[in-house]
Amino acid sequence: MRAAVVDEPGRIRVGDVGEPKPGPADVVIRVGACGICGTDLHIADGHFPPTPYPIVPGHEFAGEIVEVGQDAPGGWAVGDRVAVDPSLFCGHCGPCRAGHGNLCANWGATGDTVDGAFAEYVAVPASTCHRMPEGMTFAQGALVEPVSCAVHGIRRVGVEAGERFLVMGAGTMGLILQQLLLRAGAKVTVVDRNADRLPRATRLGADAVAGDAAELDGETFDAAVDCTGAVPAIEAAFDRVRRGGRLLVFGVAPEEARVSLSPFRIYNDEITIVGSMAVLHSYGAALDLVAQGAVDTDELVTHSLPLERFGEALELMRGGTGLKIQVVPGGE
Repeated sequence: MRAAVVDEPGRIRVGDVGEPKPGPADVVIRVGACGICGTDLHIADGHFPPTPYPIVPGHEFAGEIVEVGQDAPGGWAVGDRVAVDPSLFCGHCGPCRAGHGNLCANWGATGDTVDGAFAEYVAVPASTCHRMPEGMTFAQGALVEPVSCAVHGIRRVGVEAGERFLVMGAGTMGLILQQLLLRAGAKVTVVDRNADRLPRATRLGADAVAGDAAELDGETFDAAVDCTGAVPAIEAAFDRVRRGGRLLVFGVAPEEARVSLSPFRIYNDEITIVGSMAVLHSYGAALDLVAQGAVDTDELVTHSLPLERFGEALELMRGGTGLKIQVVPGGE
């Protein structure tokens, strides 16, 4: 079969590899669509330490089951259409036993630590599959994983109807979070230095948009979410949180990055700062939200490219062109 392979950091190819075989508890999926995210760039560049090489990346995906392992749970059958939670938790470490599998000491994920879905076929544990309802496209199914990350993030920071939220970053994740916050009854202001992204935030219902937090005339918010991972944006978001407010650090920053926040203000103003790591008991809820139309997927998916153009898709992502870029291995 054809697959995109990162042989080593900086060396990427699309070529022939062996077709995956299901383990006893696995299924093999014909990939319908697989989205690119920032993690894929980190893997391609060698900046994601858990990744072994060579690897077939790709963790945001949906497709059709073509083979079922003899002991696969769930009653799956050939032809079933599924979206897949890439999470591979060990189940026996301290965080897993405490119900925090996303913090697993032996963390793994399809496409991040084992071969993923930038390929014609991928083998996954049957337990990670979620049935797609009639009418859901593979492009929508491939968006469930990022939506599930946003669901977990909102659960971490909390939201009440009528609250005012500041979202830093109008990329895919910022716009997903914006839509879910609006659905929960919040009012949302979106900031992004890329002015080309702001009209989309407005179309999706943002109460206000700005190119810089400095343009907000001193306005403060009940909560802020940083989706950029950029130190200046995190600091600006912190400065815009009211007394007693909350800050969610959602975007992925380099491990060595450091921010300058006032510990006195955290103490004196009782500011709550939380992080959000990937997916935790949120994938099924995310699938339901996508199926219900809670997220406008047509606004998010801006490019669909065949597998042979995987390198081009990566560069589109790296250059900030468009929003969600998906690879369609079957060319459909």
